[in-house]
Amino acid sequence: MTTWLALFILAFAAVMLVADDSGMIAGVDSTTFGYVAFLLALLVFVGGGMLGSYRGRAASMVRDGVTWLALGLGLVALYAYKDDLMPMAARVVGELLPGAAMTVEQSSGGLTEVRIRKRLDGHFTAHVEVNGKTISMIVDTGASSIVLRPQDAKKAGIDIDSLTYRVPVITANGRTLAARVRLKQVAIGPLDRNKVEALVAQPGALTQSLLGMSFLSRLRSYEFSGDFLTLRG
Repeated sequence: MTTWLALFILAFAAVMLVADDSGMIAGVDSTTFGYVAFLLALLVFVGGGMLGSYRGRAASMVRDGVTWLALGLGLVALYAYKDDLMPMAARVVGELLPGAAMTVEQSSGGLTEVRIRKRLDGHFTAHVEVNGKTISMIVDTGASSIVLRPQDAKKAGIDIDSLTYRVPVITANGRTLAARVRLKQVAIGPLDRNKVEALVAQPGALTQSLLGMSFLSRLRSYEFSGDFLTLRG
């Protein structure tokens, strides 16, 4: 019975929408009328099914109904305040996962600050999006450029078999050669830059890729303070 009633509501609403030429139905605009009719039909359909399944168990129906209503209101509240909650969520993730970007503030002038917590080994490691792929890099202000391990370069879509290693670089493991490449996009959280110069080191030269000055110098500023690295862009 409830299924037919829901279908009748939808059919009636469809007729009213087709026949309307003023943009207003029952004192509301036609779009709102359509949404209200759909939600009413859905409520009738679901409510009828619940009444059938909870027959003789009114207390359980009320309890479950209140639970679902509370969950629904909670989801609506989260969506309504998503812009305020996202920075808090990013901060919590950054505290729990060193290297994850924590958005601290975004001013009206468009200046965004991102903070990264120091790892237990004393390094600042960032989870960097390179050409859409996440790569873990050690922040190294002594490196003039981003330096990628071959496996990370391949992950970012670079054809490492076609590279020519002719640029001398000094790493923690000593001197080696690297190949020049240009990355389409490099991003840490909301801070992103396009067409960033980088190097790909020879296999075995690095234990982890380096985030160097070819990216950092294109930010507004960066600052080391205690256990945090703050990037501004």
